[in-house]
Amino acid sequence: MPVTTQQLIQWKQQKRSIVALTAWDYAIAQILDAAGVDLILVGDSMAVVLGYETTLPITLDEMLYHAKAVRRGVKRALMVVDLPFLTYQESIQQAMHSAGRVLKETGAQAVKLEGGYPAMIETIARLVQAGIPVMGHVGLTPQSIHQIGLRQQGKTQEDSERILSEAIALEQAGVFAIVLEHISADLAMQITQKLNIPTIGIGAGVHCDGQVLVTSDVLGLSEKQPPFAKVYTNLRETINKAVQEYSVEVREKKFP
Repeated sequence: MPVTTQQLIQWKQQKRSIVALTAWDYAIAQILDAAGVDLILVGDSMAVVLGYETTLPITLDEMLYHAKAVRRGVKRALMVVDLPFLTYQESIQQAMHSAGRVLKETGAQAVKLEGGYPAMIETIARLVQAGIPVMGHVGLTPQSIHQIGLRQQGKTQEDSERILSEAIALEQAGVFAIVLEHISADLAMQITQKLNIPTIGIGAGVHCDGQVLVTSDVLGLSEKQPPFAKVYTNLRETINKAVQEYSVEVREKKFP
């Protein structure tokens, strides 16, 4: 049976950890789905796979193109799509249009928006009221890289309290889950215990209700690994070796 947003909330109550990874094409999505991943995020982190240095340049049309490919590979997992930078921050109407396109054109079940400041809370509440499931995201928000950098967030008491308040406000606005990125394990535990909806951690310790990583980091495909990622295999090395062997055989007339 396909995973639903309500099922994620039930799993939190049952203390069943939620497994999430990112996908950017049909082949990867199919593999993740068949392996039993619960939530597949078409994240704007895909920008790095497309050769961008940050998530900022990626467009909504690029996200839609890749999300359609991912959808064709997903049968069971809940599929969530990031709204990219400046496709939802300008106005509620802009956010509604962008989120509506994602659901209508890709078949995804939900969108993810970064931030928990008052204007974003209002935007998310309106999206939820319109029947669009929304996942929140607090802590390190990569779309704000030029403002906050890539360092761990919530290090001061004031920042910790702000992030906690944002998470509570997001739950009240109607999000079904929240990504907690690059914050301390203690703060993540505090938020997780406070909320009735699941928290999905990335660099936020073991106490979250689930974990998400960028799949290219997990597979060892990334050029640079974030400090909180774990590499489970080194596909860069494996692919390099395979291509070198193929090249040698072609040049030496051993293949075909």
